[in-house]
Amino acid sequence: MKPVPALPAQVTWHDTDTRVFRWAARTEGRWWVLRLNDFPEHPLCTLFIDGQVIGDVDDVPDTWQLWPGPALPALTASERVEVLALMTGLGPYGTEAGTPCAGDWCTCGILTDAYAARLNDPPRTSREWR
Repeated sequence: MKPVPALPAQVTWHDTDTRVFRWAARTEGRWWVLRLNDFPEHPLCTLFIDGQVIGDVDDVPDTWQLWPGPALPALTASERVEVLALMTGLGPYGTEAGTPCAGDWCTCGILTDAYAARLNDPPRTSREWR
């Protein structure tokens, strides 16, 4: 696995309020977005810059300061729309390589654009998972 690029200094990750593309940071006019994968079936996260895959991340650098999540600032509504538009079609692991995961052992099948756009509220019923 190739090393993760260094995040430029003075950049803050934001909570995207989505279950799929959990964190985003804007630096030098470009969006860095982390997709949270179905771990351990897939690597923990996949890093994208402006919708282009950079690579998988199993060990998130401590310097990125993603945790604790509630302490992160939230994206504005317009930033969230912009990030989700960049990430359209990239929910399931492997879609960035043209081979989306079709395994029945993970949740990749539900990671549609509509699912990714939902706010990160816990589901109250099994219907809400769909």
